[in-house]
Amino acid sequence: MTEAADRIFVNGEVHTLADPDDGGDADGDDADGGDADGGDAVREAVAVRDGEVVRTGRTHDVELLAGVDTDVVDLDGRVLLPGFVDAHTHLTTVGRYLVHADLSAADSPDDAVDVLAERAAEVKSEGSGGESDETGDWVLGYGYDESTWDESRYLTRADLDRVSTERPVAAFREDMHVAAVNGVALDRFADALADAPDETVPTDGDGEPSGVLLEAAIDPIYRAVEPGPAETRAVVEAALEHCAERGITGFHDMVRDSHAPRVYRDLDAAGELTARVRINYWSDHLDAAREVGLATNAGSEMVQTGAIKSYTDGSLGGRTARLSEPYADAPDETGQWVVAPEELNETVADATEAGFQFTAHAIGDEAVDAVLDAYEEASRTDAGEARHRVEHVELADDDAIERLAETGIVASVQPNFLKWAREGGLYEERLGEERTARTNRYREMLDAGVELAFGSDGMPMDPLFGVHQAVTAPAAAQRLTVTEALRAYTSGAAYAGFDEDRLGTVEAGKRADFVALDASPWERDGAIDEIDVALTVVDGEIVFDGR
Repeated sequence: MTEAADRIFVNGEVHTLADPDDGGDADGDDADGGDADGGDAVREAVAVRDGEVVRTGRTHDVELLAGVDTDVVDLDGRVLLPGFVDAHTHLTTVGRYLVHADLSAADSPDDAVDVLAERAAEVKSEGSGGESDETGDWVLGYGYDESTWDESRYLTRADLDRVSTERPVAAFREDMHVAAVNGVALDRFADALADAPDETVPTDGDGEPSGVLLEAAIDPIYRAVEPGPAETRAVVEAALEHCAERGITGFHDMVRDSHAPRVYRDLDAAGELTARVRINYWSDHLDAAREVGLATNAGSEMVQTGAIKSYTDGSLGGRTARLSEPYADAPDETGQWVVAPEELNETVADATEAGFQFTAHAIGDEAVDAVLDAYEEASRTDAGEARHRVEHVELADDDAIERLAETGIVASVQPNFLKWAREGGLYEERLGEERTARTNRYREMLDAGVELAFGSDGMPMDPLFGVHQAVTAPAAAQRLTVTEALRAYTSGAAYAGFDEDRLGTVEAGKRADFVALDASPWERDGAIDEIDVALTVVDGEIVFDGR
């Protein structure tokens, strides 16, 4: 006699995102149909036992697994998909948007200053015992994007001195490669900033620091405001709630000098972790990771060690991404090496020899080439087998795309960045119209056979926003179908984390990680970012119910 299911989801439109040519699920059910843009096996219902999918099919067939104690969830026609896996984020930064000042909606420098001033008043009123204790007397804001402002400029010391001349104030640009600080912070870190490369501490007309900090110059500020254990837990829990509300059932976190790994493991041990976490450790943690016996893919069902992570260049927003041709709005500049190719080569070789997956941030075309060169130099074995990754790949030429496809190296990309590819956007300002159309070439990558994984970089951490950007991208070389974009955010991201056998599709034998949507992205392909998440399910348990 077949054992009853713990929970069944019925009367839905279940897009398994599995390839219908593979012959369907292991339970033998036939597909009920497919979608119009590439096909995936579509069902009506799903049964779950012990956190695992045990059957998919028609509602009548799945209801046969309902027992006395089975929880029956009526989807009422909603679309159910595999849970989204965000292949690149910084979860504590996402949490800080929620705990500190969120500058992402600011529409001008003055508006950003007003938001920071409100936060300054909160910090002052909290006093001792407030959640700001672990970051001292700082006033912090995250996520501004000056490219959306009529007055398109970075925040400066003059702006932040209007927030406070008594407390240190810092405002971080959305990409975290540019920050602004006030005079109090500049005075406090004068010695550290004096040692930073000149190009990372711009000056004003009087030769004084403008308050704008780039790349390495931000590091002393990062270290000063890194939350302690208690606040880390608070921001992680806030961000996990955010994940659940957006259908995110797993994510790859880029971690450096953070208490987040301990928080994840504590939550896992207590049975309170509501998303699967893959921890990609910064390269300066490589020796420690090796010494304590961590290895890629080691861990529990919920928390695993991922790759060793490094930078190469900076960002287009900061004009620090490394380009082969100058910036359109700065003809004498081609960007910076945050980590020089020679150093990258050594680190990749060291991590590869130790058996770790490696992933490197690379945005400009020169940086992408440098990463591919490093992987080829280090990997006398197949780099695809090691599943090395390149993060962002915003500007890759034809040769780089061909090399990605031939080697099996994963392109871990962020479709939400296509918001900057629209007419008059950041890309056009930095790169000019012609190069803008050659950014984020997901269509051409997929057609070439590149392994494509979607993530958000927390800008914003919202898969449906990213899917919308990919489906409605302005250039043909960038644009994907709905099915392709959803797969990049599910099975593609799962593959990037060696999880394709347990995550990424709704099939018997896989973990029961789902998201249910209030509308079909195939039917609302021009407004996917407006679709609401109705349910999020992790390991068969409902972690968000927005019905």
